[in-house]
Amino acid sequence: MEKDKRYKHIFKQLEELLKITEFPISRMATISSILHNKMEGFFWTGFYLMHKDELLVGPYQGSLACQKLKKDTGVCWAGVNQRKTIVVPDVHDFPGHIACDSRSNSEIVIPVFDKNNKIIGVLDIDSKNFNQFDEIDAVWLEKIAGLIYFKSIS
Repeated sequence: MEKDKRYKHIFKQLEELLKITEFPISRMATISSILHNKMEGFFWTGFYLMHKDELLVGPYQGSLACQKLKKDTGVCWAGVNQRKTIVVPDVHDFPGHIACDSRSNSEIVIPVFDKNNKIIGVLDIDSKNFNQFDEIDAVWLEKIAGLIYFKSIS
């Protein structure tokens, strides 16, 4: 299935699944699971959450994660500090990259904003493949991250 169509299908599925609860951690766990299991090339899929000015691991799927990320270092902190999505085709070329798993070769990080536009963390996805992520991933993953705080209809 074409990547754009796959994301569209996943987005619609998540909209329905996330109506069950407005609890952000439950929504993050569901998003991590669906993306990790339905998108090809996703090696590590999860969230790092802000807590007392630190980025700590949240719900995720994949190999063992770093529990805490060194402040202002790596791709996740770049996403927080720049308040924008960061696409890294080759993590080995990214200054200060934090290698929680040495098999990771590319990464995308999407800031997660609460209802008041405050960053509460990031959606972080790693791939064993180089150049795994592009603008299509960025657009759809930003929309998906936006579902964490959407007000459910039911």
